[in-house]
Amino acid sequence: MGVRPALLPVSPRGRRRADDRTVLNGIVWKFRTGTAWRDVPDRYGPWATLHTRFRRWALDGTFEQMLQAAQA
Repeated sequence: MGVRPALLPVSPRGRRRADDRTVLNGIVWKFRTGTAWRDVPDRYGPWATLHTRFRRWALDGTFEQMLQAAQA
């Protein structure tokens, strides 16, 4: 099954959505290093995008779904 189904689909309109895998890697980097959101390297995208996506995924259960998929 994998983790991908837990993530939101790409929106066909508006601004191009930041890649979920890149954002997830940035979130992991932030917590592994213990650094501030503003200090996450640019290669992961804008820090505000990472923070917003982290909050959204934490509140809507996406992290729990990813963990369950990884354990399956």
